[in-house]
Amino acid sequence: MDNFIIAPKQGVPFVSVASMKKLINTLGIETCISALVKCVEADYKRWHLFEKSARYASHSKDGVIELMPVSDGNMFACKYVNGHPINTKQNLQTVAAFGLLADVATGYPILLSEMCVLTALRTAATSAMVAKYCAPTNATTLALIGNGAQSEFQALAMKTVLGIRQFRLYDIDRSASEKTYNNLQGFNIDVVICSSAAEAVTGAHIITTCTADKKNAIVLHNDMITNGVFINAIGGDCPGKTELDSKILQRADKVFVEFEPQTRIEGEIQHLPANFAVTEFHQVVNQQVTARDNDQQLIVFDGVGFASEDFSALVFIRDLLLQQPEYQVLDLITQQADPRNLFSVIREA
Repeated sequence: MDNFIIAPKQGVPFVSVASMKKLINTLGIETCISALVKCVEADYKRWHLFEKSARYASHSKDGVIELMPVSDGNMFACKYVNGHPINTKQNLQTVAAFGLLADVATGYPILLSEMCVLTALRTAATSAMVAKYCAPTNATTLALIGNGAQSEFQALAMKTVLGIRQFRLYDIDRSASEKTYNNLQGFNIDVVICSSAAEAVTGAHIITTCTADKKNAIVLHNDMITNGVFINAIGGDCPGKTELDSKILQRADKVFVEFEPQTRIEGEIQHLPANFAVTEFHQVVNQQVTARDNDQQLIVFDGVGFASEDFSALVFIRDLLLQQPEYQVLDLITQQADPRNLFSVIREA
């Protein structure tokens, strides 16, 4: 990914929700996901180049506000994102997010973008990228536990990348499953709404958990899970928020994470001993370890979302935007004739 410097008088490219919608629909959502998977995977291959840290998180009784920074030495990315499950009671989004991409050499912003939709896309792309390595051979069926804002993106990513055609939905709120069912019509897939998590996982080769409640929960019990499946656990993403019976993790043949220091704080493994063995997924992408040795293994991905994935998504959107004949810019940085004379900005007529 080449660096790109915005000429000062051009302003800062800005991707609004309307612009994001246009970009995705012009490319096509499945094509967009497929391309984004390649970007996320490419950045995992150069994992060692990134300056990494666990995200900054400010917790309250109702949710969390986070900043997620990362740099590859040429560009710096940071996402602001919250998680407030209580927001649905006020008819508000549970997640509100925006992201910034900047040039390391000058500190100048390169891109400012909405990241509610983009986060859903990059999360789905990451799930599909991981599943490509971890799913059993000839997987055909996905159980999707938790049918909120990300569920359709997850389903389409698994269809696009792995060819999954059968989806089994469950949510404690049936209307959420009905919403997902309706949104997935017309995508040439078979969707079934189930009455329990146990019913949903029956016969599934891949199980994705993506629930919203900020609490330690057991969405999947150990006795529900058969050998050979791949569990894509992405809903447990902050301290005090989990989805899996710890016996599943202890029983798993392999447990993969993104950035171990962050996952120890936020992921499914937060309640397990510090010496519980996990493997960072970049080692799989870089062929240092194998994801699955046979189709009888139980594999778990403890995904909490990492900043490098946001970096990949922001650069991907930047490149799409620059292919457009015109795009919106923000007058975000002062452009006075004398860079040292900032006071002149407020004195000019």
